[in-house]
Amino acid sequence: MRSATVPPQRSPRLGRGWYLTAVLSAVLAVGMCLLGWRQAEQADRIGAHPVRVDGVVTQLPKGGGSYSTVSYQAAGQHHTATALPLADGTRLGETVCLEHAADEPKAVRICGDTYPQPVGVGLARFSVPVAVLLFAVCVLRIRRHRRAVAVRSGQNRFASTVALATEVLADGMPAITQGKRSRRRRRAGGRRGLH
Repeated sequence: MRSATVPPQRSPRLGRGWYLTAVLSAVLAVGMCLLGWRQAEQADRIGAHPVRVDGVVTQLPKGGGSYSTVSYQAAGQHHTATALPLADGTRLGETVCLEHAADEPKAVRICGDTYPQPVGVGLARFSVPVAVLLFAVCVLRIRRHRRAVAVRSGQNRFASTVALATEVLADGMPAITQGKRSRRRRRAGGRRGLH
């Protein structure tokens, strides 16, 4: 009698969302770190040798996706700065005070501010820890899933090995028992013949 082979259990699949979230959170963390580092580096360069100039507001933000634009002259060249934090009530054509680095005219900020774009620095300070935490959670979940898959595959191999061994033994048992019975009969018959 053959024993039924135990079908291997399928390990649950981990959704692609975990992998995608891990990649996106890592990209976000790196991008925000670079943004914060760039802002700090420009602030240091401006603070080392600040040069004050007057800028003219040429564009105001009009909702999402649009930024303010300020034009200014530095080192005899015309430059444009975008996304500077202008004061409320600023109008087109109004003059604003700017500071730029002596060795890099494009590194510019509003007079009295620490960073060229303080909103970007604040966003980096908030989003980087969140992105790192999210990345860590996703990595831990993925690692836990892989360990569970490895354990289940080992259990499935063990179960299939036991099932195969049981089946082989079940198939071989009649031959073994019949052989023993035939030997006993021969011995018993031989003894009877001697008497």
